[in-house]
Amino acid sequence: MEESKDVKPVRYAYGLTTALLLGGATLTLVTGYPAGAQVAQNEASQIARVAPRSGAPASFADLTEQLAPAVVNISTRQRVQVQGGGNNPFAGTPFEGLFGGGGGGSGAPQTREAQSLGSGFIISADGYIVTNNHVITAEGKGEVESITVIMPDGTELPAKLIGKDAASDLAVLKITAPKALPFVKFGDSSKARVGDWVVAIGNPFGLGGTVTAGIVSAVYRNTGAGGAYDRYLQTDASINRGNSGGPMFDMNGQVIGINNAIFSPTGGSVGIGFAIPSEIAAPIVNQLIKGEKIQRGYLGVQIQQLNEDLADSLGLEHNKGEFIQSVVADGAAAKAGIQAGDVVVKVGGKEVTRDQSLSFIVANTTPGTKVPIELIRNGRHMTVTATIDQRPSEDDLAQSQNFDDNSGDQDSDAFNNPPAQQAQGVIEKATGLSVTPLTAPIARQLGAAEGTKGLVIVSVDPSSDAGQKGFARGFIILSANNQPVNTKADLENVIKAAKADGRSAILLRVQPRGQSPAFVPVRLR
Repeated sequence: MEESKDVKPVRYAYGLTTALLLGGATLTLVTGYPAGAQVAQNEASQIARVAPRSGAPASFADLTEQLAPAVVNISTRQRVQVQGGGNNPFAGTPFEGLFGGGGGGSGAPQTREAQSLGSGFIISADGYIVTNNHVITAEGKGEVESITVIMPDGTELPAKLIGKDAASDLAVLKITAPKALPFVKFGDSSKARVGDWVVAIGNPFGLGGTVTAGIVSAVYRNTGAGGAYDRYLQTDASINRGNSGGPMFDMNGQVIGINNAIFSPTGGSVGIGFAIPSEIAAPIVNQLIKGEKIQRGYLGVQIQQLNEDLADSLGLEHNKGEFIQSVVADGAAAKAGIQAGDVVVKVGGKEVTRDQSLSFIVANTTPGTKVPIELIRNGRHMTVTATIDQRPSEDDLAQSQNFDDNSGDQDSDAFNNPPAQQAQGVIEKATGLSVTPLTAPIARQLGAAEGTKGLVIVSVDPSSDAGQKGFARGFIILSANNQPVNTKADLENVIKAAKADGRSAILLRVQPRGQSPAFVPVRLR
């Protein structure tokens, strides 16, 4: 299903930094090379001996001594393309050509060398290593030339990329060493509880092996970033740049998460870090090692969380279910009869919630499976049956819904020059929008498809909810609360009915210029 990974309906005050942590697997260290990390023949009883008693441990030293030898640093050497002349201090002056690369910052692209640093952990005595995909993947048009694994004792070993998966941000590497390597095993993250102690080991800021401790702050945390794997363990253990791909251990010495992302106002740790749960990571890692293709379910919809504004506009309970913005033609959802404007509340008997999103449920459903989908349409509950498709590659799922003001001088005079003063009618007072019927000449100027009907926005009060959400002159309102609005009276009637029902918002389906239609809730004043 198309989870609108690039769509960000929720905006955070602090950005989600994903240059560090996503992996998620729990492990168990096995023996003694060096300092007690496990080797293939060692028994798990060694771990039990050093595991601290339940409750606040007196020290993490014994556990760290055993686990740290299996945690490695990962360095990549890349060739990246940059704009020519970008570093020329004389760019834009008569002297810009005297020191090579003339043309200033707009010259031909140049290829330069770059490096990236991250963390990883060994999961087998013969050298398989788990890390984040973004640790070993070049950005933009760059190309990774080599991957080097740096052992805790400083030994550098070349690594071979076995497999990677962009959707889950996981990758598997392989190194060869003269003897059996210390390693750890995945544990069961489903048993993690809020308040459990955890230990993170990694390579923050390229400093080398660094240990931090904290507790599990939340399980199955949905960050709002969207996507099939937006479901993390949250911790207050310090995690910073370079910790990406490193393990998060429980007190039994097992990896229950792979450090991946943080919330931060500055890029540094503020005690809100995220790790990919091992229950998600372990199966994917096993498939990558076997060379198998990662198969995920796909419904073929673009979705949005049922936030407060949407729920109020629909008269539904908050934060239960997800809203269908659009449906892919000939996809599983379209074939099942799912429509834009529906709210999906259950899939295969599983409730769709913030912690168990529609994206997550469908992605983890085997392609070809028939599942009942419960939804709400125009206030009525109904059930359809969908046959889950196989999810296309991430490159094929490019999607965006930007509410940019694309209006310009090409607009028709029919709405480009509205009267300086307009009477504050029902629509203007309630929404801050001034609208006029969409005529054929205006539709042609806006590039709308022939036969498009609705109201075109003439002006927007920037202080209104619609203004804050990016509505702009030239947007076409196609419907309101799923009712067609071809005249101002149509929209006025919807507004009056919503207020009579005690609703504080209405749901508009709008079409920005040159873009696909989208549903947007607008609060009433």
